[in-house]
Amino acid sequence: MRSDWILDVLADLRSFAQANDLPKLAEQLDDTALIATAELATKDERSAKRGHGRDEQNSGTHPFRLGSG
Repeated sequence: MRSDWILDVLADLRSFAQANDLPKLAEQLDDTALIATAELATKDERSAKRGHGRDEQNSGTHPFRLGSG
């Protein structure tokens, strides 16, 4: 995971929030870290599939297709 540095940043922010009596912010940062972990894992899975020739281009679909064709 090349983008996992963001998890370290979120952990540092959470530590700061806890040390400075900001419990709601610390809780929100916990949630944010969970979302970041899930999205990074999904991104890694998509990258792995592209490496095996199963991406959107090869399947004939595109997530941002505009118009009727």
